[in-house]
Amino acid sequence: MNYKVNAAGEEIHVELTGRLTFADYGSFKELTELFVEHELKNCLLNLSNLEFIDSAGLGMLLIARDKMRMKDGDVTLKGAQGQVKKMLDLGHFDSLFKVV
Repeated sequence: MNYKVNAAGEEIHVELTGRLTFADYGSFKELTELFVEHELKNCLLNLSNLEFIDSAGLGMLLIARDKMRMKDGDVTLKGAQGQVKKMLDLGHFDSLFKVV
């Protein structure tokens, strides 16, 4: 997994690319530490260039949501397609996140 971050004010936009799997846990944890370090209230995770996600990757999205909720913030998932969209649908992530 690779990611690009654009933070402005209380919002952070993160574009995830490649594959989000168990092997990416360390990198994803570093990313979510940004949520804690900065005064962020909203996080947009752009998944449009994410090619694959496994169950560990789904768990990492939940970790991101939990970290934002600790700060009374929200996570929005955007642009999921293909296998990633199927996994989000199977996990009923639309009931856990705002999905656009």
